[in-house]
Amino acid sequence: MELKVEIGYEQLVQAIKQLPVSKILQLKAELAVEKPTGNHSANSVDFQKLLLKGPVMDDKQYEGYKSLRNRFNKWRAK
Repeated sequence: MELKVEIGYEQLVQAIKQLPVSKILQLKAELAVEKPTGNHSANSVDFQKLLLKGPVMDDKQYEGYKSLRNRFNKWRAK
């Protein structure tokens, strides 16, 4: 059995405000749980894995990068 009801956002908010505090907290907890849906979440997880496996600068490389950025900024300002 399936029931579909179309109500506006404001009506939904008003209905939620009429719930007891315990039910509102239960609703918040349920909405806070992130549930992966469809291909989008799989692609997101794959992308995160790709980024985490990527190269990372060590401190020495980062200092060199900052030095070069500083030189380029001074050169452009002339």
